[in-house]
Amino acid sequence: MLDPRELYTVHADQVEALAGRDLVMIHLLTGYIDAGGVTRNLAEHLLLQSPHQPVAEFDVDQLHDYRSRRPAMTFDVNRWADAEMPELTLDRVTDERGVDYLLLSGPEPDTQWKRAATAILDLAAALGVTRLVTATGAPFGVPHTRPVLVTEHSTAPDFVDENPVLFDRVQVPGSFAALLELSAGRRGMLARGFVTHVPHYLAQGSYPPAAVAGLTRLMDATGLALPQEPLIGTVQPTLDALSTEMGQDEDLPALVSALELKYDELERRDRGVPSAEEIGQAVEQFLAQQSDDEE
Repeated sequence: MLDPRELYTVHADQVEALAGRDLVMIHLLTGYIDAGGVTRNLAEHLLLQSPHQPVAEFDVDQLHDYRSRRPAMTFDVNRWADAEMPELTLDRVTDERGVDYLLLSGPEPDTQWKRAATAILDLAAALGVTRLVTATGAPFGVPHTRPVLVTEHSTAPDFVDENPVLFDRVQVPGSFAALLELSAGRRGMLARGFVTHVPHYLAQGSYPPAAVAGLTRLMDATGLALPQEPLIGTVQPTLDALSTEMGQDEDLPALVSALELKYDELERRDRGVPSAEEIGQAVEQFLAQQSDDEE
């Protein structure tokens, strides 16, 4: 393996300022499923609403596949005016009580996963990070008219409350965030993650209720006073718009009604929602839709 330290550049003043701290690292990397835009919305929200300074920048040219995920560029009349180049950055962020934490955000690496995970965890250890936490969204057969369910995972099972979905052993396509958590656990580092259940018929767009559910779990897991507005203020308008849409759509009310019946029945039986097979089908459908959109 090439030297992982060559993947990033640190800001020495920030490293010095963080010395001796007991830090939490929240990692919010986009690029896999991220149904409802949960990961992306949380990262953007935290950086927009909190003071922050860069601690380290990663060399995305070594990690990003530009032909698979092409950066958006702006053409203005007769010239190229701008390009939104990907950035993978570790920031020092300050919560509402003045407590610092680290936020790793940007696109998940397309290549060199083992080297990148090693680089991140080595850097985290050098900065005094003791806990890693993340949140994302996945498409599920659940209705938007019911509370958002959240499935938790952790390198320490004692930290996991009762999950709404009882999984058996299942093999799924991996994500970099999952590999990072797995690698952290093998080092003896505590890592936790939260998967919010996004209604599969809303997975392609932005779904604020799931982002707020993820934000709440991040706060509970870290003890940080993370900003909630204006994100939480977008929940009710979203639900109101969906209610209006249901009144105008011929098929959506029947779909939602069927999901409500299933949700309520399985909740009464104290069982999970939905089955592993249904989860797999929802994920496959979501990924297929993404491929169609890219074409």
